[in-house]
Amino acid sequence: MKWIIPVVLVAALAPLCIAADKAADKKDEKPAQSIDELRQQLEKVLKDTHTPGVSVAIVHRDRREWVAGLGTADIASGRATTADTLFRIGSASKAFASLSILMLADQGKLSLDDPVRKLAPDVWFENRWEATDPIRVVHLLEHTTGWDDMHLREYAKDAAGMSLREGLDYDHHSRISRWRPGTRMAYCNSGPPVAAFVVEKLTGQHFEDYVEQNLFHPIGMKTATYFASAPGTATTLYHNDGKTPYRYWNILLRPAGSINASANDMAAYVQFYLNRGAVSGKQLVPASDIDRMEIPKSSWAAQDGMKAGYGLSNYWSVEDGFVYHGHDGGVEGGLTEMAYMADYNAGYFFSINSGNGDAFNKLAKAIRAYITNKLQRPSLPAAAPLPTVAAQYAGWYVPDSPRVELTHFLDRLVGVTCLRFKGGNLVLDLLGAWNDTYVPVEGTQFRHVPKKKDDAPDPVATFELLTPNGEGRFVQAGFGTTMKRIPTWLAIAQIVATIYVLLSMVAILVYAPFWILGGLSKQRRRPSERGLRIWPLIAVLSLIAFVGIIIVSSDDLIERLGNLTGWSAAVFLTTVVFGLATLGSAISLWRTPAENVRHGVRRFSLIVTMALLIAVAYLAYWGIIGLRTWA
Repeated sequence: MKWIIPVVLVAALAPLCIAADKAADKKDEKPAQSIDELRQQLEKVLKDTHTPGVSVAIVHRDRREWVAGLGTADIASGRATTADTLFRIGSASKAFASLSILMLADQGKLSLDDPVRKLAPDVWFENRWEATDPIRVVHLLEHTTGWDDMHLREYAKDAAGMSLREGLDYDHHSRISRWRPGTRMAYCNSGPPVAAFVVEKLTGQHFEDYVEQNLFHPIGMKTATYFASAPGTATTLYHNDGKTPYRYWNILLRPAGSINASANDMAAYVQFYLNRGAVSGKQLVPASDIDRMEIPKSSWAAQDGMKAGYGLSNYWSVEDGFVYHGHDGGVEGGLTEMAYMADYNAGYFFSINSGNGDAFNKLAKAIRAYITNKLQRPSLPAAAPLPTVAAQYAGWYVPDSPRVELTHFLDRLVGVTCLRFKGGNLVLDLLGAWNDTYVPVEGTQFRHVPKKKDDAPDPVATFELLTPNGEGRFVQAGFGTTMKRIPTWLAIAQIVATIYVLLSMVAILVYAPFWILGGLSKQRRRPSERGLRIWPLIAVLSLIAFVGIIIVSSDDLIERLGNLTGWSAAVFLTTVVFGLATLGSAISLWRTPAENVRHGVRRFSLIVTMALLIAVAYLAYWGIIGLRTWA
């Protein structure tokens, strides 16, 4: 649930960082040949990354190969991590909302296609298409409601003792559909909790009690809980330094990511999927329910036939040529991954008590390498001719399904993409992924081809040219990003404007030391030019301060920015100062007589002021000027 953190720079640099991480992974050790070797590899990762502990389970349909805890669960007491230590599994919790809904559907109490307004009319949400395209239960679970993700204020609320209904009523302003439900997928933490409330309405039980009675206990998750556990049974969660603890966070919407579970609990849970809903030979849910969880149905891409994507709280991921199902999770100070391959009778779970992404990636790679070391990769679908409509899709695209509306302004800038066709393949050109190539495989679907020969190609289609729908021309890139075509002139104008603004800001910073030093000399002082110089510099420095505050506060971003604090107030003030300083620059340029200013200075002031005005207008349009992250 913590992936709202990359508010500004991290989101822009993520593709480059991921590429760097993958490149570094190539230097890792060879796949472990035994559990002892794997244990040594994991312990080395913990040590090298200063990660206190990890909970891990590797299982097969009929046996548990390895279930353990490594490292330290609590640094202050020196308590070791064991297979019974509870870890927070974050968003991997969401699947229990989907399983509960499927169980009630099997009993005839509801349908996935039922409108939410019919089942829970007292839950607030806004959908201006409700008369023709109502929000249905399936949309809650497949993240196709069109809602924004939870706002920082909702994340920051410590909801100890609050009911699910009270949590949903706390701040509902994020639950507004931004597009027609059942079209685009955008991950949203409030969807599954609304589905959980439907469970409460139909059963008359608290959702947590229903899950414990009907899922936790029958599956064999003996110690799993949605609430804080007894002292000494759970791990402490730590900052990336591996030393500074987080306080326990009582998540506002518990069904979205609040479960605490041990390696033993999660081993039983993964086996539940490998056995297609059966436990000890008894079918807890029909195998068809597990099949349904794994295949998305409600988005445009799913309706066009793409099987890969986000199903009912269960998504596809492709790693080193193998296809996994499952779900990951993240809370402050904890990262989790649960994944399985039913065709290969293998699955795994691991969770760390730190938010260290480097450790998480290395542990996942080591575990997957061990599991797949002796497995044959699935065969690749045969290449097909380009679809006859391919040429109609060539052009420029921008992301059109942002998870977090707050960062939509940044997605729009860094996500602009050129789609073209070359040599019978589809090629994407975008920031951090030039000449990204896809091979046509079936209909309007394409599979990804890596640039490096040593990297395994994707065995399933992950890109689709979507059927025109009257709203424009769209493509599905990856498992969750819908992109909309824009006119070529608009794309070029956006790129040129972005470069112009960035270069102007750099020029202001480069020029500043020269006029500041020059001002020390009486002969070179130009009082009439001061406003033309000072206001642009203040504007750029305030924008730098805004970015710096976001970066510095990232380790505690939810608490610092989700509440009214000095940090969130500083974010608000820096954006306001940026706007006011830009306005001051424009007023100074307008009011200063031309004869009192050197021509070069006036031309420079005109160029940079225009750039700043463009930036202010753009940021104001997206609500960044005067941003109140706590509101």
